[in-house]
Amino acid sequence: MADKVKVTLVKSPIGAVPKNKRIVEALGLHKVGQSNELPNTDATKGAVRRVAHLVKVEEI
Repeated sequence: MADKVKVTLVKSPIGAVPKNKRIVEALGLHKVGQSNELPNTDATKGAVRRVAHLVKVEEI
């Protein structure tokens, strides 16, 4: 298992549920196409699972 994951915002959260918008911001993503490297923890996995329809995830 990888130590980090690269999360990329691929769809705009404009029409998303407000809670999902806050999750995307908490992941450090603000613009479509922006990426962020995050630790591969259970908390990160849970957040990514909630917004899986908005992001793309790659193991590093």
